Amino acid sequence: MDFSLSPEQQALKDSAARFVEREYGFEARNALLRGDRFSAQHWATFAELGWLGAGLSEEEGGFGGGPIETAIVAEELGRALALEPFAPCAVMGVRALLAQASEAQREALIEPIISGESICVLAHGERAGRGEDAHVAVKAAKSNDGYKLSGRKCFVLGGPHADAFVVSARTSGQTTDRRGVSLFLVAADAQGVDIVPYHGVDGRMVCDLVLDQAALSADALIGEEGGALDAVELALDHGLASLCAEAVGAMDAALWMTRDYLQTRSQFGVTLNTFQALQHRMADMLVETELARSMLYRALAALETDDPLKRRMDVAAAKAQIGEAGHFVGAWAVQLHGAIGTTEEHPVGHLYKRLAFVRNFMGASDVHLARFAAWSAEAKAQDAHGQAARAGRKADDRRRTSPVSD
Repeated sequence: MDFSLSPEQQALKDSAARFVEREYGFEARNALLRGDRFSAQHWATFAELGWLGAGLSEEEGGFGGGPIETAIVAEELGRALALEPFAPCAVMGVRALLAQASEAQREALIEPIISGESICVLAHGERAGRGEDAHVAVKAAKSNDGYKLSGRKCFVLGGPHADAFVVSARTSGQTTDRRGVSLFLVAADAQGVDIVPYHGVDGRMVCDLVLDQAALSADALIGEEGGALDAVELALDHGLASLCAEAVGAMDAALWMTRDYLQTRSQFGVTLNTFQALQHRMADMLVETELARSMLYRALAALETDDPLKRRMDVAAAKAQIGEAGHFVGAWAVQLHGAIGTTEEHPVGHLYKRLAFVRNFMGASDVHLARFAAWSAEAKAQDAHGQAARAGRKADDRRRTSPVSD
């Protein structure tokens, strides 16, 4: 299998690397942390360079890319610890719209996102869901001229910077039913919408979205009513793969930053990289980073499959593995830096915070391990059933073609 990048993909990677090196240094990021934790100028540059549509095919309104292009950009942004909501908007929000919206809605909603004019993020998670994607307690009740939404979405990444939300709400059924989930476009300044902002451990802005009888027109419904859960799951899987790519970028940055530190820091008259125990630990960190990269490749390949069960299973495996690998690499990077690694003035601690965020966001490692186990058992059962059905058809064919004895 060839894992090398095409010339176009390499050009995209080089472009992203040059940008973060030139415009997104550690001090520049710290300046954003002291302010709005978002740069409108950077977001406009993301759009100008084509990053917001890099992961979309031309038929989808993008620039001919796919999950690999999204991962290329996300990895470089993860290396720089970018604060802008790339994954929740350009990945999850757009993927939910593409999977569920009508053709007219796609044309009206996706182009402004790709051009950077609109920031629209997916709001799906709820506090009581605890990793169960089908858990939707937010209610959407029909009114005379549309719908009224009530409930609370929690930890919406990038929400304070958004001007609109793609919100999952239940139009019928019980809280965990697969049927009855619909998607709605909710403006950030709509009546009955309250945004409660705060920031995550890695410095990025998140919010709770509180809906108190938020009145929406009938055309706020995205696609058909009641059948949006598949679209939400697809968007979440693309978002998880993007977060995994961010983590790989952060792990790679922490690894080589630690290597450079050990080569220059002296103890007992020699540099730290001469101590065999530290060499072994660096080797372990390298192994975990490369294993995480391999699992990222697995997740990206799964996004291209037409089998939803295999896609969900492989993405869950990647999230679980990369989450734990990131925790290992980040923790040891801080440990090997010593006391300076725990300060706000050194980037290695910030890299660890990003890796800790990715490890727990959208389901911690134990959640995704449980998912992987359950879906693996389901896949094996389906495979066994398919094999039995094929064997039965072959037996029927043999009986039909065999000579009849008197």
